[in-house]
Amino acid sequence: MHLRPLFFIWRCVYIAILEQQINEQIRDSEVRLIGEDGEQLGIMDVREAQRLADEKELDLVKVSSNVPPTCKLMNYSKYRYDMMKREKEQRKNQKVIELKEIRLSATIDKRDMEIRAKQCVKFLQNGDKAKVSIRFRGRQIAHGDIGLEVMNTFYAMVEEAASMEREPKMEGRNMFMVLAPKNN
Repeated sequence: MHLRPLFFIWRCVYIAILEQQINEQIRDSEVRLIGEDGEQLGIMDVREAQRLADEKELDLVKVSSNVPPTCKLMNYSKYRYDMMKREKEQRKNQKVIELKEIRLSATIDKRDMEIRAKQCVKFLQNGDKAKVSIRFRGRQIAHGDIGLEVMNTFYAMVEEAASMEREPKMEGRNMFMVLAPKNN
């Protein structure tokens, strides 16, 4: 279900927009009807289809907008509940990959680089990607080769846990490299 804001002068009210049209919301004259257990009931007038749905105490749900549109007899509230449950289960099972940033400098000391490498390995073992960046200040911009050397040294330190997704590249005053976890 999507929410669309409706603005008034003094407040905002959200209106739910349903993905399917149900019961009286269906404005077509003729529909192809499918029964609750999947059998085809044929093409009929929408009022006749609604009468059949009312007799069986079910909802008439438009599932396809073809010509003629296809409608199905079902318990719509149970269907929505099952869909929400399925979506919640899918969201629970998915892993969101974050992009963690590690900043280096062109004049970084070896010990500082080792600490940052341990941090990077931790990020990669958690399944996140790491963006390694160097910002060049002042006259350092003329010595991009030093930054490239620092990047290659850093990659050599984390090579067991990382694969290079994006090579070191200069963009303005910054040099970037993206590392991804190595697949086992």
